[in-house]
Amino acid sequence: MYNEIDLDKIDIHAEPPIEEPVRQYYFMAKCHQWVKDFEQKNGRSPKACVVNMGCQMNARDSEKLQGILCRIGYAEMESEDADFVIYNTCTVRENANLKVYGRLGVLHGYKKKNPDMKIALCGCMMQEPSVVEKLKKSYRFIDLIFGTHNIFKFAELLWTALDSERMVIDIWKDTDQIVEDLPVERKYPFKSGVNIMFGCNNFCSYCIVPYVRGRERSRAPEDILQEIRNLVADGIVEIMLLGQNVNSYGKNLAVPMSFAELLKEIEKIEGLKRIRFMTSHPKDLSDELIQVMADSQKICRHLHLPLQSGSTTVLKAMNRKYTKEQYIRLAEKIRSAVPDIALTTDIIVGFPGETEADFQETLDVVRRVRYDSAFTFIYSRRTGTPAASMEDQIPEDVVKDRFERLLKEVQDISKNMAERFTGTDQEVLVEESNRQMKGYMTGRLSNNHVVHFPGDTSMIGKILRAHLDECRGFYYMGSLQQTQNI
Repeated sequence: MYNEIDLDKIDIHAEPPIEEPVRQYYFMAKCHQWVKDFEQKNGRSPKACVVNMGCQMNARDSEKLQGILCRIGYAEMESEDADFVIYNTCTVRENANLKVYGRLGVLHGYKKKNPDMKIALCGCMMQEPSVVEKLKKSYRFIDLIFGTHNIFKFAELLWTALDSERMVIDIWKDTDQIVEDLPVERKYPFKSGVNIMFGCNNFCSYCIVPYVRGRERSRAPEDILQEIRNLVADGIVEIMLLGQNVNSYGKNLAVPMSFAELLKEIEKIEGLKRIRFMTSHPKDLSDELIQVMADSQKICRHLHLPLQSGSTTVLKAMNRKYTKEQYIRLAEKIRSAVPDIALTTDIIVGFPGETEADFQETLDVVRRVRYDSAFTFIYSRRTGTPAASMEDQIPEDVVKDRFERLLKEVQDISKNMAERFTGTDQEVLVEESNRQMKGYMTGRLSNNHVVHFPGDTSMIGKILRAHLDECRGFYYMGSLQQTQNI
C-alpha cells in the first residue's frame, strides 16, 4: 500500500503528518527533493553506502535503510568513498566497537576530501550511552547518530541531518512501537528475512543484547502473514523468520499465539517453498514446535540451538535457565522426531569460573549431540554485563588451549555428520555463481549445507534436485538431477 506512494505528489511544504508510516513518506519526499537539487547542481545522483556490521536482524535493518535511500534517489555503491555512509553497528563484543572507531578514521579522511559528505551511525552500539558520549567528544565530524528502537524514523532523521549543520542524535532507551510498511531493498530477489519480533527478555549474564534491543515485542500475526504473502507474490521462495528468541514469539500479544501456531499459518501460504527461523532458545523450545517441524513440508531441516556451555554450573552462571541434561534430552527429542535434521549451535569457551571439568562437560555434549556445525567463541568480557565483573576470569593461554581442542572436536564431528548425506539426492536452492570455479553455481540445501555444481545463472532462485557426489568437509560437490524448478 504505502510503497505505491508517489513522493513527487506529496506536499512537502505542508505540516508533516503525525501518524506513521505516512510521516516517514513525507520526509522521504523532502529528501527526494534534496536529491533532485543535488543532481541539478552536480550533474549526477548522490551515492550512498550502507555497511552492515551485525547479525541477521541488523542485515534486515540494513535492507530497510538501503530501501529508503534508493526510494529517495541515492545511487547504491559498496565503496565508503560516497556522499552518504551509514554504519549499522553491532556491539556484542568489545572488538566490534573498536572496529567501528578504527573505520571512522578512514571516513574522516574521505570527508576532508568531500566536505559535503554525510556520515551516520546506527544500530546496537549506539544504544550505549558511553559510546554516544565518546562520539560527541572525539568524532564531531559524524552527522547522524540513532539506535535500534527508532530505525523506522530514518527518513526523518536523514532530512534533519541534510537540513542541519549540527550533529543530530536521536537515541531511544526503549519502545513499544512497531512500524513497518517502509521501503526495503532486498539483497536477494528469491529469499528474504522477515522480522516477527524485536528485543529479548532473557538477560544471559554475558550478553548486552537485551540492554540495546529492549524488551520483547511481537508483531501481529496477520501483519507477518501479509508481508510474507506480498514477498511470495514478488518472487520470494524462502523466508527467514527473525527474532532474538523466536521460540517466545506471541507471549506479549493481546491474543497470545505460540511460535508453532504462527508457523502452521505460514505453512499455508501458497507459493512459499521454504521456511527458516532463528534464533531458538532451548528453554522455550516446545514439544508443539518439534511436532510442527516434523509434520511440515516447508520448514527447513535445520535448527540452530545455542548450547553456550555443557556444564550445568556454568549454564547457571550464564543465566541460561536449563541444565546439561535438559539440553541433551531436548536434542535427542528433536533428532528422534526429525531424523534428517541438521543441528547447529553456539559455544563459548572460557566463561568466568569455567574449570577443566566444566570444559570436559562441554566436550561431552558435543560428542553426544553431534552437531552438524558449531560457532565457537572465546569468551569476551563485555562491559555493561554481569559477567564482566565476575571473579575467576580465565587466563588467556588456558582459554586458547580449550578453544583449539573444542574446535578440533567440532570439526571432526561436523565432517563425519556431513558424510551421511553423500550419495543422496537433495533439493537445492540455487543462490549464486561460484566465485572460485567458473561454470559452477552454489546453492543451499534444506539442512543449510552448501553444494557446488555445474550450471549457469539462469538457475538462480530456482529449487532444483541435485545429487551429492562428494563431501569436502563443509560443502559438497554435486551434479544436477533435473533442471526444472520444483
